[in-house]
Amino acid sequence: MKSTIVLCSILWITFIPHSFAQEQGYVFKENIPYLKTSDASDYAKQRCKLDIYYPNNKSNFTTIVWFHGGGLKAGNKHIPEKLKEKGLAVVAVNYRLSPKVKCPVYIEDAAAAVAWTFKNVEKFGGSKSKIVVSGHSAGGYLASMIGMDTQYLEKYGVAADSIALLVPFSGHTITHFTVRAERGIAGTQPIIDAFAPLYFVRPEAPPLVLITGDRELEMLGRYEENAYMYRMMKVAGHTKTKLYELDAFNHGGMVSPALEILLKEIEQLNKIQAE
Repeated sequence: MKSTIVLCSILWITFIPHSFAQEQGYVFKENIPYLKTSDASDYAKQRCKLDIYYPNNKSNFTTIVWFHGGGLKAGNKHIPEKLKEKGLAVVAVNYRLSPKVKCPVYIEDAAAAVAWTFKNVEKFGGSKSKIVVSGHSAGGYLASMIGMDTQYLEKYGVAADSIALLVPFSGHTITHFTVRAERGIAGTQPIIDAFAPLYFVRPEAPPLVLITGDRELEMLGRYEENAYMYRMMKVAGHTKTKLYELDAFNHGGMVSPALEILLKEIEQLNKIQAE
């Protein structure tokens, strides 16, 4: 059943300096490489880095791996303000961008960052059983791809199905428009192939929460393709798929209310895991 959410208030939170965050019980570490740099290109050494923000007075906490948007062609890692000081960690990831690289390099980078999180989060006090993968737009697409197509994480000995929760914000479920553009295919020509999350619907996938803006304000049918993903996951026998449409919010404006949903889903997840 489709859920429709209308959220009218936006919480503005000012930037918390590094030293102040530490005093309040949070640590922020920047520009950690997540690929082996010995054989990486200069561009990989520049882009394949992540930041981690985590509580230093808590253990067994949830970690969100967050991928920025930008059409796979632009953007930079950042910690969403609404995710700060919530008793959880955020891993913000940079990845290589088109046209300097072509598909599937950026998907492979995303998988490497998630694998790094699985292998390192316990060093910071987090739990490997509480890793949530999320992101907005292109970041939502990357989250879905590595969660649905198991081959990318298998390379690192990580099972995609061990992701606790997938929460893509306004992500393509068909093949991304930049992937299509790299092949000379117009953005108005929908494709579902091995670079589409929809291609990998399966009952054993991680719990999936699909969130989009208002269908009349979103980009190029983004709600409708997510709705189809929702339906096909149900048809495939996946019982833990949800779909939210945020009325009155466009593609960019939906991020703030979607972060509220992400936090509520994590709260529910933690309650279930505690039982």
